[in-house]
Amino acid sequence: METKVTREQALNLLKKYNQEPFHLLHGLTVEGVMGWYAGELGYGEEAHFWSMAGLLHDVDFEKYPEEHCKKAPELLAEADAEAELVHAVCSHGYGLASDVKPEHEMEKVLFATDELTGLIGAAVRMRPSKSVMDLEVSSLKKKFKDKRFAAGCSRDVIRQGAKMLGWELDRLFEMTIQAMRACEERIGKEMEEI
Repeated sequence: METKVTREQALNLLKKYNQEPFHLLHGLTVEGVMGWYAGELGYGEEAHFWSMAGLLHDVDFEKYPEEHCKKAPELLAEADAEAELVHAVCSHGYGLASDVKPEHEMEKVLFATDELTGLIGAAVRMRPSKSVMDLEVSSLKKKFKDKRFAAGCSRDVIRQGAKMLGWELDRLFEMTIQAMRACEERIGKEMEEI
């Protein structure tokens, strides 16, 4: 899978419809995580596509929360996004905001990691270091089990995503922490410039 959507186009589109720093940070985080997973799972040549799906997955969320995943195709058309990219973006809301089912492994990773990056981000904000670098899976599992912690992050979606991939939760947790460690510094610098 390839996309002719450049990172500059994708970032401009994201910023056009999202002004909240939290939403921009989330988009950048999922972009970095998806690019890391592409390399890790043997899709290195598709890393740009995976990354753009991550960056743009919530393009319509801030301005059109009631139409999340339904408004996205119209907005993505502004960047002349391919049908595959539109499908990937819409599939991350499967069962919640969309009936587009994740089919490709990339779409399943996006579905599984979207909520999980939010949970990890919330856990990181509670740490003295404010960094994912010293977050361990055991600590994340405690937060995952505490339903009051980051209550907006759906544990069911995270479990469903792991199941779609045929992975144990521990594997998903460990890999996503590694992915976030790999891009934390770059995202921090980019957020300072936004």
